[in-house]
Amino acid sequence: MADLSNIQEHMEVIGADGVHVGTVDHVEGDRIKLTKKDSGAQIEGAEGGHSGHHHYISGGLVAEVEGDKVRLSANADVAIGFEEEE
Repeated sequence: MADLSNIQEHMEVIGADGVHVGTVDHVEGDRIKLTKKDSGAQIEGAEGGHSGHHHYISGGLVAEVEGDKVRLSANADVAIGFEEEE
């Protein structure tokens, strides 16, 4: 797992394939909390009840932090499947 202390608010979270997963709201413990504005919006076929609240990505999926991007070790579609809702 990469050092999560380097992750800052508003960084873009992208999958290993370069596809947008979300935007960092902040880090909570060993998870990245994504902003509400695009949480769930990127999931094809997501129903209205799926968006509009925060989603979390496990810090264990973070491969590296480079510039203003958080790159995951999994492709976006796989990472989205591991998202936790709250």
